[in-house]
Amino acid sequence: MNIEKSDSYVDFLKEVKERVRQAQYNALKAVNSELITLYWDLGQLIVEKQEQFGWGDNTVKQLSKDLRVELPGMSGLSPQNLWYMRKFYLTYKDNPKLQQVAGEIGWGHNQIILDKCKNEAEREFYLKMSHNLGWSRATLAKQLNDKTFERWLLNQTNFKETIPEERRARALLAVKDDYNFDFLGIEGEPSERELEDALVSNITKLLAEMGGYFAYVGRQFRLEVDGDEYFIDLLFYHRQLKSLVAVDLKKGAFKPEDAGKMQFYLSALDDQVRIEGENPSIGIIISRSKSRTKVEYTLRDVNRPIGIASFNHYSSIEQLPETIAKYLPSEEELGKRLAELPEE
Repeated sequence: MNIEKSDSYVDFLKEVKERVRQAQYNALKAVNSELITLYWDLGQLIVEKQEQFGWGDNTVKQLSKDLRVELPGMSGLSPQNLWYMRKFYLTYKDNPKLQQVAGEIGWGHNQIILDKCKNEAEREFYLKMSHNLGWSRATLAKQLNDKTFERWLLNQTNFKETIPEERRARALLAVKDDYNFDFLGIEGEPSERELEDALVSNITKLLAEMGGYFAYVGRQFRLEVDGDEYFIDLLFYHRQLKSLVAVDLKKGAFKPEDAGKMQFYLSALDDQVRIEGENPSIGIIISRSKSRTKVEYTLRDVNRPIGIASFNHYSSIEQLPETIAKYLPSEEELGKRLAELPEE
C-alpha cells in the first residue's frame, strides 16, 4: 500500500497541519498579548511619573532617545509610539472591559482606533468587530472610513420582530442604513438596470461594501408563481446567517408598496429555493433615498425580515446630518446593541 495515497494518511496529514497552524496562531497571540501588556505598562508609568514629578511633554521625547540608546535594535520606542502608549492607558484605564478587548487585537489596530474613534461606544464597536471578525488593519481602516458604526446604528429593519435572538445581532450587522456606491463612477441618475449592471460588473467591490460573509448567487433571479415570472434584482447567500438575501434596487425614493413586493419574493424563495438546513430568507431594499418615518410605518406590520436602506445618501460627508443623527438610539439601547455583538 502506498501510504501517501491512503485516506487515513491524508486525514493524518491534515490533522498535523491543523495542529501546527493552531500552535503558530497561539504563539502569535501570546506574543501580541505580551506586547500590548508592555505598552500598557509603559503608558501607565509615563502618566504616573508625569503626574508625580510634574514632567512636561519633553519627557516623552527624552525617554525615547534614552531607551533607544539603552535598548539598541528594539523597535516601537519612537516618541510617537510612546505617545500612543500614554494615550492607550489614559483611554482605557477606567474601562476594564474595553481594556481586555484592546489587549486581544494588534497594536496597529489599536493605533487606528485611538486616532479615529470619537467616543467610547464607537471604540467598543470597532474593538469588538476587529477582534470577533478578525479584521485586518486595512479592513478596519476601510470600515472606519465608510462609517460602518453609524450605518449600523441607524439601520432600519424589522429584525427584532422577525429573526430569532440567536441570529439577530449578525443579521443587524449584515444590513447598513446607507450603502456607498461611489466605486461605480456613475454620473447623474442611473436607471435601475444601469445600476444593477454596474454593481454586477464591480461584484468584488460590491461584496466588500456589503460587509463580508455574502456570496453572490445571481442577478435577475427568476421565480415562477402560478405561471407568471418574477425577477429578483440581485440574490446573495449570507454564510453566517445561512440565509438567502434578496436585494431590490430602486432608482428613486422608497415607497411603502416596495415592502409588499419584497415580502412576496421572500415567501417564494422560502418555498421554492431554500434548501433543508437554511434559515428563512432576508430582504434588503436599497433606494436612492428614503423617508425614515415612512420606513418605520411600513415595517411595523411586516412579518418577513426586511431591511430598508439608501445609497450614497450621507456616507461621503464627515458628519451625519442633524435630520439623521436625531434617530440615533438612546444610550440604553446602544448599550444593549453593543452587548449583543457576536462573540466570535
